Amino acid sequence: MDKVMFSFVRDTWIMTMRNLRRYIRLPQLLFFSSVQPIMFLLLFNYVFGGALGSSTVVPGGKYIDYLLPGIVIQMVMFGGVNTGIGLAEDMGKGIVDRFRSLPMSRLAVVAGRTISDAVRNVVVIVIMVAVGYLIGFRFHSGFLSALLMVLFAVLFGFALSWAFALVGMSVRDSETAQLASFVFIFPLVFASAVFVSLKTMPHWLQIFARNQPITLIAETARHFALGVSDGGATWKVLIWIAATLIVFIPLSLYQYKRRSI
Repeated sequence: MDKVMFSFVRDTWIMTMRNLRRYIRLPQLLFFSSVQPIMFLLLFNYVFGGALGSSTVVPGGKYIDYLLPGIVIQMVMFGGVNTGIGLAEDMGKGIVDRFRSLPMSRLAVVAGRTISDAVRNVVVIVIMVAVGYLIGFRFHSGFLSALLMVLFAVLFGFALSWAFALVGMSVRDSETAQLASFVFIFPLVFASAVFVSLKTMPHWLQIFARNQPITLIAETARHFALGVSDGGATWKVLIWIAATLIVFIPLSLYQYKRRSI
């Protein structure tokens, strides 16, 4: 058992480093991963901030304080989509077939991808916060709470990566993986508290938005960033993360083995 665990950890480390080295060889991947959320941050702050700010700011705060934690959550969701797209590309190019021919843990291929994408998310979040500080964002609850916001966002993105890994391994090409993922992503992101307060929505939509995981993680992020009440969202997010990992890690491994046949 110890040998199996050691082999899994070693193989996962190798696959993680293989994926991270891609960002060193192709820095434009990291650049464009950062550009998209920064564009959302700037556009929503300067284009919609005047209209939305009065309904979303905390006492003594600004719209950018409300917005940035939400954009962080949007970014980790889109990062999860990239996990599925990357696996679909590797399968389409035959790279995964080469991994299957090696004496290595099968789960390590997917685990290495999800872990490397989590590392990328940390880097992008740091860049986003730096840009946010330049345009007026401030953490209201200290350094430890800021770290907790990043930790919860990265853990949530890590769990979603396993879900989208299953999508990426269930389709035949990266384009389909992207389209299939965004069918689920867009309703959840825009019908949530990522950009606006739920009180601005129709009552029937508030019922859905208040109870879906994207709103819960956005409220958790703001709880740590701004010191506002989370309304019990933090514990619900932990349950969502645990449930997502419990469900999608076995399903992803099963799909990987199934595609190996």
